[in-house]
Amino acid sequence: MIRGVRGAITARRNEEQEVIYTTERLLKEMITSNQMDPEQVASIFISATDDIDAAFPAKALRNLDGWTYVPVMCMKELAVSGSLPMCIRVMIHFQTDEKQHEIKHIYLEGAAGLRPDL
Repeated sequence: MIRGVRGAITARRNEEQEVIYTTERLLKEMITSNQMDPEQVASIFISATDDIDAAFPAKALRNLDGWTYVPVMCMKELAVSGSLPMCIRVMIHFQTDEKQHEIKHIYLEGAAGLRPDL
């Protein structure tokens, strides 16, 4: 079964190193929490709010050993009035035997309040 796992995190500053570090931190937590192997992953989508433009957050994936061939795409998050600023969101599609309710979605820093139900 292919399942999706979601995650989000906020960056402190719109600087290249901060954007990449923050995204890498989120990716590592999502991967570890869901015991993913790159061979299980179909694709990764990463979005960022309009106030993040110092770097492509997807660059963070290239810092992880073994993840070179995983397809990844960056995009802009919808600019909805009042939405959380400086936010990076990730969606990973991966093969797993886990049930939908067993998937561990990860929300860190200022993004922790986005989905308190998860």
